[in-house]
Amino acid sequence: MVDFLPTLWFILIAVLWTGYLFLEGFDLGVAMHMLLLARNERERRVMLNTIGPVWDGNEVWLLTAGGATFAAFPFWYASLFSALYIPLILVLLGLILRAVAIEYRGKGNSQRWVDVWTWCLGLGSFVAAFGIGAGLALTSTGLPLNHNGDLTGGPFAWFNGYAVLGGLAVVGFALVHSADFLALKTDGPVRERAAAFAWPWGIICLVPIALWAIWVTVRSGHPVAWVTLLIGVAAVVWWAIEARARKEGLAFLGLGIFIVAGTATIFEAMYPVVLPSSTNHAWDLTVSNASAAPYTLEVMSWVALIGVPLVLAYQAWTYWVFRKRLTSDSIPDATPFQAAVAAAAGRSDAASQPFAK
Repeated sequence: MVDFLPTLWFILIAVLWTGYLFLEGFDLGVAMHMLLLARNERERRVMLNTIGPVWDGNEVWLLTAGGATFAAFPFWYASLFSALYIPLILVLLGLILRAVAIEYRGKGNSQRWVDVWTWCLGLGSFVAAFGIGAGLALTSTGLPLNHNGDLTGGPFAWFNGYAVLGGLAVVGFALVHSADFLALKTDGPVRERAAAFAWPWGIICLVPIALWAIWVTVRSGHPVAWVTLLIGVAAVVWWAIEARARKEGLAFLGLGIFIVAGTATIFEAMYPVVLPSSTNHAWDLTVSNASAAPYTLEVMSWVALIGVPLVLAYQAWTYWVFRKRLTSDSIPDATPFQAAVAAAAGRSDAASQPFAK
């Protein structure tokens, strides 16, 4: 029972990270594409409205993955979050900047105001994606930890080639995944431009995440990891065929299978280690020595058994409700400031000023 529950929660945490990368991946990428693919403000509003109803719900997966790690593997959580204190602070700032930008970019009267918040949205999404990728890569490749699980070598000892590879991997995946999402959710120029980006630029964007999965699989030599790696290769080939043929739904599904297989490959290659020590493998944190007490894991399992299906059902319903494509015609004209807001601001001319979201 002691070995079964830690393994079960290791799998559940892998599932939570897979769900986060799949859902938040296109959220982050759409925000970056507002700087790369959009040609005017109306196209940026089309892009923003594709994620408007779902982006905050998608971030719940990140909070749940972090919370599950804290409760199920407190030693893993303590070592990882203290070792990566600086990059995780940057991720947090990026997520805050992105959320504030979404809320505020439509509440100003000038184009300069909108442009500044659009850049904040794109840059905040880039920082968040890069930092999360760096953290996940270091979790799978190791950190210089001592026998107590503490980082050695200074506050920047975590910064190495694996961190850069992981950061580029998640940024690249987010750009391709969001291009497929935009091609699936929009029509008109945004759809055409997103489909043209997905193929052939998507191949280049997926190289870092492919190198990451291959590296951890070769190093571990786990047979099951090789199987899921081959499934991931088949999925990306299928995605490339469908993306080139401009079949957006099948391309989006193919890339979804790719990220599921890729994440499964990385976590399978790690098991039973949850955080390797690059100083001495005798100090690795594993599912056995880093887990919480059996009673805690048992209570968490019952809560997850009830709560997870409810969350999945709610999110599935949300995506079903907002399933239709968006075009520029779907976006209403900018609406005037509310008189009450204008009066509170002491501006007699504000009633005629537009704002848009």
